[in-house]
Amino acid sequence: MMMPLAIHSEPLPPWWVLLLIALLLLAQGSWIFIDARKRGRRAWFWGIWGVLNCPSPLIVYLLAVVWVDYRKEKDNRGNKDGY
Repeated sequence: MMMPLAIHSEPLPPWWVLLLIALLLLAQGSWIFIDARKRGRRAWFWGIWGVLNCPSPLIVYLLAVVWVDYRKEKDNRGNKDGY
């Protein structure tokens, strides 16, 4: 005689929590996509990764793209001033 498998699952969070998470992911992915496209930096890659999880893509994007661009711009301004 086979025993039925007992599947134990946790209840889902309320609908408004799921909606909030979905909006957060969509906003993050959209912002990263738009900013990456403006900078010419693989917008589709960053946008899709930004929609898939939070907040690691945002942190990596800020460090790998925004901060690097800021440093390059700062160095270029320094070279133009003769310092």
